[in-house]
Amino acid sequence: MKFRKMFSSICLAATTVALIGCSSGTNDTATPADKSGELSGEIVMWHSFTQGPRLESIQKSADEFMEKNPKVTIKIETFSWNDFYTKWTTGLANGNVPDVSTALPNQVMEMVNSDAIIPLDDTIDSLGKDRFNKTALDEAKVGGSYYSVPLYSHGQVMWVRTDLLKQHGLEVPKTWEELYQASKKLKEAGVYGVSVPFGTNDFMGTRFLNFYVRSAGGSLLTEDLKADLTSDLAQEGINYWVKMYKEISPQDSLNYNVLQQATLFYQGQTAFDFNSGFHIGGVQANSPQLLDHIDAYPMPKVKVSDKDYGIETSNIPMVVWKKSKAPHVAKAFLEYLYEEDNYLEFLNSTPVGMLPAVSGITDLESYQSNETRQKFQHAEEVILNAVASGTAIGYENGPSVQAGLLTNQHIIEQMFQDIITNGTDSKKAAKDAEKQLNDLFETVAVSVE
Repeated sequence: MKFRKMFSSICLAATTVALIGCSSGTNDTATPADKSGELSGEIVMWHSFTQGPRLESIQKSADEFMEKNPKVTIKIETFSWNDFYTKWTTGLANGNVPDVSTALPNQVMEMVNSDAIIPLDDTIDSLGKDRFNKTALDEAKVGGSYYSVPLYSHGQVMWVRTDLLKQHGLEVPKTWEELYQASKKLKEAGVYGVSVPFGTNDFMGTRFLNFYVRSAGGSLLTEDLKADLTSDLAQEGINYWVKMYKEISPQDSLNYNVLQQATLFYQGQTAFDFNSGFHIGGVQANSPQLLDHIDAYPMPKVKVSDKDYGIETSNIPMVVWKKSKAPHVAKAFLEYLYEEDNYLEFLNSTPVGMLPAVSGITDLESYQSNETRQKFQHAEEVILNAVASGTAIGYENGPSVQAGLLTNQHIIEQMFQDIITNGTDSKKAAKDAEKQLNDLFETVAVSVE
């Protein structure tokens, strides 16, 4: 699909949509160096690596880059993923956007559609296009150009407390029904099997519904990029998670975001959770005594005989903003992050949680010798398999603005809350949410042949 860049950009607030005129200008005449030939300029970087080791790794790279290029200044600002979305969508109106930033995959197409970022073909070629996973690159490919560079990858898998399963004579669930039965037995024994989060300030309800639908080969978007919440499969998934919430989950999870959800597993209060390798670091920080009792397994399916479909892969990208007055510096620093020592140190700040987005890294002895990777070799293999076959939510038919809106507007989360809190019939609530999404798609997503 080709996208028409909207120069009267669409700037989306967290819960409302407003059409705001945003400048599309950029300093295309900026030179990569001053008269002395030195790299020169000032940039602002936004990232969402709020955890200490990752944050420290990026700051260290910035400090070293400035030391090597004394006429360069890099100011780093950190926002949570949710705050970042609000920050950039509202910031487009007044030009308060960075020079370079991280993003979530589903947001990049919104940025492209808003004419907010620039192509990075030259940067990718400099780093070595063939080293990148093609699927990851293609998530930001529009009209033959690439608008982001994947920094690292991770995939959603099922995390399990192996000691609790052994204690209660349970096998690792292979189907959603088996997960329900195992969680039911655990709850009867005084342990939560799984928590079901529906907080409206995050996209966890969308994520959980996508798990179910994708495991049977479905999608939350049709091939013509319409929301699909009323299909038999989507309805089955909605009803499954409502049942799981009502019968199995802590009731407070109705308002949980991703961190609150994960913290239950970190603290040993749930036996199952769905997340990436970041769960290892969370458990290590909160309950290190449990590290010997957690492992990752493939996502459950509707039926054991179902084909193995890719569920959710996140190839976390970097983008350079069109408003930048020093895009040459932004690109140079971006490339610096991929230098082997810098890149390995960054990945090692969250081993297994962040998997390399370029080839030639996993074979390095310095990568393989990491103690956490050695301890969780099975988990990393499961996640690598998940990464290889999955896509960003809604990207089953290619990258789209619609997929970003699907996750960022929290309409599915509101649907779940309507069903649970107000007792609204699931079919009606899904139909209403589907209409909301499709109306939104028609308002803000413009595609042409």
